Amino acid sequence: QVQLVESGGGLVQAGGSLRLSCAPSGRPDNNYAMGWFRQAPGKEREFVAAISISGKDTLYGDSVKGRFTISRDNAKNTVYLQMNSLKPEDTGVYYCAVRRGPGGVQSLRISATYDDWGQGTQVTVSS
Repeated sequence: QVQLVESGGGLVQAGGSLRLSCAPSGRPDNNYAMGWFRQAPGKEREFVAAISISGKDTLYGDSVKGRFTISRDNAKNTVYLQMNSLKPEDTGVYYCAVRRGPGGVQSLRISATYDDWGQGTQVTVSS
């Protein structure tokens, strides 16, 4: 099992930026794909972004495309989610997740694909 530690959440005004980080521990080999999901109060968990093992392939949810960027630094064993032009509707708890096994890139949009989840970090965007 991989332990995931998220950081970087907080309160920001609309139009601002935040960068989330996710650092898996207990598995320093970077041999896993990773994703970010979010959940707003009263809503289902929503796919935000994902990145393949190599970092060559990235996916984004339609609502964040063009504003958010996912990246990974395998030397630091960390995945980042840069969030720009934030909107109040981006408010929610953001979770990072790890897929330890093989699989297609498109399946990274599906939460059931992932094996381990972080505790989540709160992002609040005020209008």
